[in-house]
Amino acid sequence: MLGVLGAFVFAAQMVNFPVGVGTSGHLVGGTLLACIVGPWAAALVMTSILLIQALVFQDGGILALGANVFNMALMGVLVGYLPARLLAGSKWRNLGVFVGGTSSVLISGLLALSELSASHIHISSAMVEVSLLVFLVNALVEGAITVSALRAIERLKPGITILGRNACSQYLRPFRAPRLSFLIAFAAMMVVLCGVVVGSRLPDGLERLALRLGVPLAHPVLHAPLSDYYIRQFGRNWPSQATAGLLGIICIYLICATASHLLARARRSYSQ
Repeated sequence: MLGVLGAFVFAAQMVNFPVGVGTSGHLVGGTLLACIVGPWAAALVMTSILLIQALVFQDGGILALGANVFNMALMGVLVGYLPARLLAGSKWRNLGVFVGGTSSVLISGLLALSELSASHIHISSAMVEVSLLVFLVNALVEGAITVSALRAIERLKPGITILGRNACSQYLRPFRAPRLSFLIAFAAMMVVLCGVVVGSRLPDGLERLALRLGVPLAHPVLHAPLSDYYIRQFGRNWPSQATAGLLGIICIYLICATASHLLARARRSYSQ
């Protein structure tokens, strides 16, 4: 389940949607993961995704990896999980998930702005306001998608999330859901194959901000195998990007599934 969920979130992050003039956004997925497998496993999956994006797809970069993990995999997941968990047993359950998804993106964006400012990059108040507006639109979309995705998954397997009435413990004891796993894996592949066609080519909020501020982009010392989500030998076309995306979800699946297996073995050894 960690593997297929990681593959789905990675695929969803490849698809950008317009959120303003000249700017796009994409699903982050931290709250969605936390509501299904818990915050610690979600942080592990998000870290794996960011690692593969940096090393294999040259997306985010090595020097920014620590900041990205802190912003999205740790703080983003935690801030997104808390409202959803607090309102899980009430009639405001969906509102808690929506607030969690929204807060997750907002805190990640605010932290990124703070880190840029701490790096002695001057950001005018007007640029801060525009960036916050872009983050807010992206956050609202994130919250709506998170609620919709959770409801769809729970229709397929009621009680699967830690927010459900029949949920397991906070650490979500192992469960068997082969049909659900297959459907999520199939959805991840469809998102890649279709998303590379309909996805927006506009830069995302932080990239747009960097361009407006004139922040110099780092020149890569080495080129990643699938840099910019293309296979260089195939050219910059749909088959090249789709194949790169499919290879990416395979990498994410293998890393998350292996990590889950090792953690399960360590837990069993510790309990014995």
